[in-house]
Amino acid sequence: MGTSKVYKPWIALVSILALAAPLAASSLPPLTASVPKLFPSVGVQGNSDAALSTVRRQDQVARNAQSVMTRLSPEEHLRRGAIYLANRAFEEAREHWQALISYYPNDPRVAPALLGMARSYFQERRYMEAYSDYDRLAREYPATKDGREALNFSAASLLRLGKTSEAADRYVQYINRFPDGERIDTAHLNAIDTLREADRIQEARSWVTRTRQRFAGTPTATNALFGQLRLEISESNWKQAITTAEELSRDSFQKGVATSPSEVAYLKAYSLERSGRQAQAYSAYLAVPGGIDSYYGWLATDHLASVADGRSRGFAGDRIQIVKAQIDLVSDRYPIPYRQIIINEARARKLDPRFVLALIKQESVFRPQAKSLAGARGLLQLTIDAAQKYAAHAGMASVQENQLYQPETSIRLGSEYLAELTTMFPNLPEAVAASYNGGEDNVARWVRRAKQKDAGVFTSEVGFEETKAYVQKVMNNYRVYQQLYTADLKRK
Repeated sequence: MGTSKVYKPWIALVSILALAAPLAASSLPPLTASVPKLFPSVGVQGNSDAALSTVRRQDQVARNAQSVMTRLSPEEHLRRGAIYLANRAFEEAREHWQALISYYPNDPRVAPALLGMARSYFQERRYMEAYSDYDRLAREYPATKDGREALNFSAASLLRLGKTSEAADRYVQYINRFPDGERIDTAHLNAIDTLREADRIQEARSWVTRTRQRFAGTPTATNALFGQLRLEISESNWKQAITTAEELSRDSFQKGVATSPSEVAYLKAYSLERSGRQAQAYSAYLAVPGGIDSYYGWLATDHLASVADGRSRGFAGDRIQIVKAQIDLVSDRYPIPYRQIIINEARARKLDPRFVLALIKQESVFRPQAKSLAGARGLLQLTIDAAQKYAAHAGMASVQENQLYQPETSIRLGSEYLAELTTMFPNLPEAVAASYNGGEDNVARWVRRAKQKDAGVFTSEVGFEETKAYVQKVMNNYRVYQQLYTADLKRK
């Protein structure tokens, strides 16, 4: 809200819809939305349960005898739509945006209303409908920021429809039409990754070069080089991957760079191992920093045991003992509240209770009344659309927003969702965590794009910066819980 004295919700809506995930296809987590900060302008006013209840009461009065929404001012339609969007009440949000479009077809606020319609469909994974509205907005309002946003997000919709080549071409179209557009940097990066997904590998490499030249000295150039590293690993070009990792390790990891020195060090070590250079791989894995907060350190320690000879295995053992000592010092930070509920719900679905704990710790820090700016509620930060999707499978006839604050309800529904994700991505808890935060449709693409059956390589492909950080934190939590507790949550 800043220092402004007048709250203008339709401006807030425009600000909300202008935000997007920075990498690889501008997606928003469609079910549990704990990470993307989508609603800073609506803030507490629009996101609160009280605001949602108030606007629903107002809408009861605003409908006519046929339950059709009556004409309100454009600002009021946008205000109510913004509140519904902040609470992921998509149908109710679209009712107001459609009313604005129908009642005021020549009003300039039709453009943000269309953007809201498209965005809500996108978040519900109704990508064909999202594409239709984005495409209309791009065609009818090409000279506006909303029109430029729509062209960019129409590419993201095509990507999720499996039309990877068309999506890549549309990102390139955005670059060519709007060389100074608001999303020109991410459009370049999206083009690289989408061309990879379309199996247009040489074109992807060409766009790496073009991007590095245009954005030399910026995080975008570094991210393009990181894109090349991931490309070479996925194609099993180990020699080029090693060279690229070495070049990237000398780069500046300034703010906005989508990788880290430890990630690059791990990917180099992995490439050395896959190329058969075991001695060098051992040294490279040993160089990856360890510790309980180092995701790639955990993975490097796992690999050390496989590449070390008998004399060197002692160093790997030393790393393990150092981490165990660190865990003992901070064990009080890893509690097991709601123990029996978690055990019951996890066991019923063949989940590891320690993994459920790891997610709860990251999602809500065990606060049952937690609510995110994106409308996620409770211990496992479920959104109402996610809860309603899994309620029947979890043995619940229905579920309302306020029930998500109940620990047993949150754990039951969250476990139901986790069970489905575990079936989709067996033996890869990183993918389960990424799906819970960033959407399983996105994760399925990242798994395919990685091609390598390695957890660290998959994590490097996670296309949303905050989702990648989330995965690493959840996995760090999981490792610690595994060290501290048995599968039935008894202290070792």
